[in-house]
Amino acid sequence: MASSIPGVAELVAGARRLYGQVFGEEGPQVAVCAPGRVNLIGEHTDYNQGFVLPMALPMVTVVVGRETSGQDVTVVTATEDADEPHRVDFSLPSDGSPLSPGEPSWANYVKGVIQHYRAPVPGFRAVIASSVPLGGGLSSSASLEVAFYTFLQQLKPDDGDKISKAVACQQAEHTHAGVPCGIMDQFVSVLGREGHALLIDCRSLEATPVPLADPSLVILITNSNVKHSLTGSEYPTRRRQCEEAASILGKDSLRDATMKDLDEARGRLDDVTYRRARHVIEEIERTIQAAEALKRGGYKEFGRLMVESHNSLRDLYEVSCRELDELVSAAMEVEGVFGSRMTGGGFGGCTVTLLQAHAIDRTILHIQERYSGTPSFYVTTPSDGARALTLS
Repeated sequence: MASSIPGVAELVAGARRLYGQVFGEEGPQVAVCAPGRVNLIGEHTDYNQGFVLPMALPMVTVVVGRETSGQDVTVVTATEDADEPHRVDFSLPSDGSPLSPGEPSWANYVKGVIQHYRAPVPGFRAVIASSVPLGGGLSSSASLEVAFYTFLQQLKPDDGDKISKAVACQQAEHTHAGVPCGIMDQFVSVLGREGHALLIDCRSLEATPVPLADPSLVILITNSNVKHSLTGSEYPTRRRQCEEAASILGKDSLRDATMKDLDEARGRLDDVTYRRARHVIEEIERTIQAAEALKRGGYKEFGRLMVESHNSLRDLYEVSCRELDELVSAAMEVEGVFGSRMTGGGFGGCTVTLLQAHAIDRTILHIQERYSGTPSFYVTTPSDGARALTLS
């Protein structure tokens, strides 16, 4: 039924074995992990300075390794889906010049984190292993960035400021992966909290923990297994359209706009830009309402808002796809399901569904019967953010 997620200990053990195979007898000194995330509601609002409501996942990226003398770096990934080669070797610039991105693309996240790390970086050897599916909308990239930053903190500590850490990892994605992402993914990977979702204000970077530990509830993530790439034109295009709408409305960002503002300016906006802005303005409001509903146990209201969010992403923001729509429709046909929606950037990846725990098997079976593809299922609970691990 649901896929089993390799535990942290299992990932560390595999990474240590690979480290020994590649580097010989002297094993790693340091091990860390950082989680992926699922966003319960608040999609494409983070780069508009709005609100988001993600939670950290039990799926994590693990990094094991040790400091070496000199300026040489070797990093190996155990992730089979990562592009080849699975090993990179480079030297840290002694003159402070930037590390240039290149091939393989997975190594650019590592280079970006090194570039934006807030302390000197020594030479090192490291192995990466991850249980966060690539291209699934569960933020494998932020998980890798934050895990690597956490690894560097064990070698040469920075000042320990968690928000600055999240921002540095976001900058790494901007400069070295070419994705103009918002702050949500890195933020929740750093600051995630077991048993809680996080309501994040993406303008002030304040986070409010929202309890999500009711044993009668589960979060089901369904991976459509349709891959997407956010470095394509769609994500930057959506971001540009939002900035254009804010500019026409005379606002710093769509966070400051109301539907009244938007409707009054309708004659100055083309239809596509209007629809993009409408999604963002309404989604920010939905996210605030959803967090309040969750706090008081209003699961039906929360579920209704999830479905409204999905429909808006499908019709106004146009980032859904046939497979995601199928998965949401199938989930909503099952008694005991409160709500379901696409999550992540779109064009594939995953849906997130809030449901009663007793309905989980029934829901998975029904989705398998109705979905035209081959989905993967993960039953999850909110988990802790990035942390150092003890090597026994």
